[in-house]
Amino acid sequence: MTRKYNFSAGPATLPKEVLETAQAEMLDWQGSGMSVLEMSHRGKEYTSIATTAEANLRDLMSIPDNYKVLFLQGGASSQFAAIPLNLLGGNDSADYVNTGIWSKKAIAEASRYCSINVVATAETTDFTSIPPYEGWDINPDAAYLHYTPNETIGGLEFSFVPETNDIPLVADMSSNILSRPIDVSKYGMIYAGAQKNMGPAGATLVVVKEDILGKTGKDIPSMLDYQVHISKDSMFNTPSVFAVYVSMLTLQWLKDLGGVGAIEKINNAKAELLYNEIDTNPLFKGVAEKEDRSHMNVTFTLTNESLKNKFDEAWKAIGVNGLNGHRSVGGYRASIYNAMPLKSVQVLIDVMRELNN
Repeated sequence: MTRKYNFSAGPATLPKEVLETAQAEMLDWQGSGMSVLEMSHRGKEYTSIATTAEANLRDLMSIPDNYKVLFLQGGASSQFAAIPLNLLGGNDSADYVNTGIWSKKAIAEASRYCSINVVATAETTDFTSIPPYEGWDINPDAAYLHYTPNETIGGLEFSFVPETNDIPLVADMSSNILSRPIDVSKYGMIYAGAQKNMGPAGATLVVVKEDILGKTGKDIPSMLDYQVHISKDSMFNTPSVFAVYVSMLTLQWLKDLGGVGAIEKINNAKAELLYNEIDTNPLFKGVAEKEDRSHMNVTFTLTNESLKNKFDEAWKAIGVNGLNGHRSVGGYRASIYNAMPLKSVQVLIDVMRELNN
């Protein structure tokens, strides 16, 4: 079987080793006589999987003891509502940074529950650059400040962590979680869908500082209440057992590779290689400003649209998949998440170079 060179923005490429392990254990997980898909989520077998997944994550991210780790469902999109419900407390306003479509979705959902102060927006540059921090209009009385460190659609990535003083910083890291080291203690909450860097679709990660919870002052739906899930060790309802299991394997793969510091070097090499081709090949042009380019989602266009059919036929013919840009913006997007091999990037570059001959 020939596997595709999968540049999809998500669900995305998983490590081959992880897929092979999941395949080998599909019918019988470690002598249990059951597939993970069949296990009771409260049995000792699955409990050991969930415990290992959390331990691996804590190790990889150096998560402090005063932070809780949750594996939930509903994707990152469900957190757009859960965040204001859990974190507003007696406050009626929150700060948001608008750097793209996912930021806008978070803002739209949160506006159902509170007044939103957009501290900075990238709309003035058509979402091609990160607003300079010096111009942000942060409300010192805001319940929290929310931002999206990496925007998959525009291909923007923050090179800095916003300073919020005592305001809890909330980050949607769905597309760059575990791609480079971060200081978790700078955040009140981090959340992410698993399906880009951490595992398959179906599991949603929440890492939240304990002391910012418990101040809702109102009844909220149990499925959106972080304290309910904390009290049940992420098993208030039946979790996505297979998604958590594959996430556990992916986290172990990353540990065996050398951890987040090691994958950062690989990610930097992949991004540098691809951006160099975009910058030196006259037939291509990058979308995002150079200083704000994403290391995860490389967005670019053709300088000569008459070559589109030829280029599309060429990359599809060699087994490249998922290269088209988001339908809202067009162009091309190469998502080069953690599990994307350097070889796959080189294959794409070879096609780009052939177009120039």
